[in-house]
Amino acid sequence: MGMTMHRWVRAAFLGVAAAVATPAAAQMDGSGWTGQVTPYVWGTGLGGELTFGSRSVGFDKSFREVIKDLDGAFFLSGFARRERIVLLGDLSWSNSSRAGLLPPPAPGPLPAEGRLRQASLTLAAGYRVIDNAEMSVDLLAGARHWRLRASAGVPALGFADRRRVNFTDPILAARLNARLAPDWSALLYGDVGGFGIGSHRTAQLLATVNWRASDALWLSAGYRHLRVDYRETGLRLDTRLSGPLVGASFRF
Repeated sequence: MGMTMHRWVRAAFLGVAAAVATPAAAQMDGSGWTGQVTPYVWGTGLGGELTFGSRSVGFDKSFREVIKDLDGAFFLSGFARRERIVLLGDLSWSNSSRAGLLPPPAPGPLPAEGRLRQASLTLAAGYRVIDNAEMSVDLLAGARHWRLRASAGVPALGFADRRRVNFTDPILAARLNARLAPDWSALLYGDVGGFGIGSHRTAQLLATVNWRASDALWLSAGYRHLRVDYRETGLRLDTRLSGPLVGASFRF
């Protein structure tokens, strides 16, 4: 990971931290903010397609295959609330590669290679529309910034291309937290966006079951799916990241 990516991850980390830093300080003076920070491990598989002009390289990798070729990954989320006002942030970074075959109309099954490095930062704010002892529902709006670097090559054809794109998608989101038992809860989060403003479309779905280990610590396990379909002249990145996750939420 080069110095440019190090700086981007550091800046994005500060963006997520900003979603909860003010509430943390505010809680100290009794103004009513609460929050949590959640580092997590995401066992993501990689699917999708990189298209350069008329040439495409398909991705369809299990978590085991991703780990084999993974150069690095980092995931962090934050959440804060004051009465019915809610703030949310999430940072995702990973780097993966794929060797496969060029699909028709190529002259035969030609070996091809592709690599994708993705970083996304989601920031959103919203309002808690339902809040009772059994369930809370939040409606949010915000943005997801993407930094994507993609490359593809077909050695037999002497073809190689590399692109780097940055864009920001508006998103609409909903977050539901349901109590299952005194120390157990379930979280369901989903968002949609893009709308042709940044990408053609983006979507995310997250579901976890959470256990309270102490007043300040919750442990979570679940599943996350994140997709982005970006298109511009001569380039299409249709990427799907899916897999189980585990995390630890530190509340304050």
